[in-house]
Amino acid sequence: MKRNDWTDELERFIFQRMTASGIVGLSIATIRGGEVNYQRGFGFRDFEKGSSATPETIFCIGSVTKSFTALAVMQLCEAGKLSLDDPVEKWLDFKERPMGEKVLVKHLLSHTSGLSALGYAEATLAAVTDKPDIWLPIADADDLLIFMRGAEDWALAKPGERHAYLNEGYILLGAIIEKASGMSYSEYLDEKVLTPLHMYRSSFEEEDVEGDEDLAVPYITNSAGGKTATRYPYGQMISDGGLMSSASDMANYLRMLLGRGAFEGNRLASEESVEAMCSPAIKMLEEPVNGVDYRYYGYGLRIKDNFLGHRLVQHSGSVFGSSAYMNFIPDAGVGVAILANGGYFLEDMGEYAAALLLGKDPMDIPSFKRGRILESLAGTYRSFKDTSSYRVLRSGGVLQLEQRWGERVFTTPMIPVDIEGPVKVFNTFGTDTVTPAEFLVRDGEKYFVYERNLCRRVGAP
Repeated sequence: MKRNDWTDELERFIFQRMTASGIVGLSIATIRGGEVNYQRGFGFRDFEKGSSATPETIFCIGSVTKSFTALAVMQLCEAGKLSLDDPVEKWLDFKERPMGEKVLVKHLLSHTSGLSALGYAEATLAAVTDKPDIWLPIADADDLLIFMRGAEDWALAKPGERHAYLNEGYILLGAIIEKASGMSYSEYLDEKVLTPLHMYRSSFEEEDVEGDEDLAVPYITNSAGGKTATRYPYGQMISDGGLMSSASDMANYLRMLLGRGAFEGNRLASEESVEAMCSPAIKMLEEPVNGVDYRYYGYGLRIKDNFLGHRLVQHSGSVFGSSAYMNFIPDAGVGVAILANGGYFLEDMGEYAAALLLGKDPMDIPSFKRGRILESLAGTYRSFKDTSSYRVLRSGGVLQLEQRWGERVFTTPMIPVDIEGPVKVFNTFGTDTVTPAEFLVRDGEKYFVYERNLCRRVGAP
């Protein structure tokens, strides 16, 4: 593949992020103009054997599977076998009525059932990959329905009023797909979605993938910081996050979504169905710091309404030992699929790639801009003649101020107030007080002002 500036920049960033995060192996494919314009693997699909990841390497895509489940629901609705307005209790022995109201199929699709998160997926994945704190004997949807009894007492809102991510809801949708289609979930998806998309390296079945020579080994990070091989969560609980796939196969899925339901002359869903999946059904709770780029959930997909001036549709997924992320920008015809063998957040790499595909500077993305500022402030700061010392560390979207008094270490969160101007202002909170902290530059050197101290940056944290 011909080298160019944007792929060089993307590969530099991916390698940097893999190094910083300890990602063992990763595969990526990107789309522009309806075709794959870049794909490759990085690192190891199997560290012990020294085998490289490739665009064909198979990983578990976790919750990215939810959009496949949503697509199947939309297909059945088009066929007249199901309705988005059907009560869940029409299809399943589901007795929960949050705030006294029925949960509809569309509520499960948009995570607006009204129920709070019930934690089945976290407990199940812990049992698969590590020592669980709790054991749940949930092998299929019928077991899950027993587990969910009484969940209406843990409701957050009436159905349709509030977004609350509910893995259990997508297991129920898988069971509804089986009832409505008369096929098993995996058989339906294989016949109606995977095969028409030529996703021949994708499957829900263990026997289809475990003998494959290009299957990634799933890894978790152990308590010592090393990598421990684990296993994939095969079984019947797959409609919320069980699809095994590759970057090259996921590229075909993205081509279909960008084609508004059509792929190589074959229509899998109507334009209206795909648009419904990609359109806001509910506003998500997290608010953008910059006051733009609000987040929404559609049907099986998340939406950012102002990503560098475009609507970006996306989803991520993780099953602890494997993770995935995809995004696409309908009006620009570009998309990205990333898969990795570890429970890592891949959104930053996906958005970085999307910005490059748009021909824009990734550092104009608010999260990258803020992250760069926060990283630049981290360091060790000392006062007059080194009499006092502070460590400033980045922790997500805030800074942590660390002070030592003898053997004791005190850590205080510093919350950004204004980090766009020449003086970066943060607040620290006591029980009944708020104290400002400031970062500024004098004569080319960085200083930190806190309480009565003026401290100069002398090195890394």
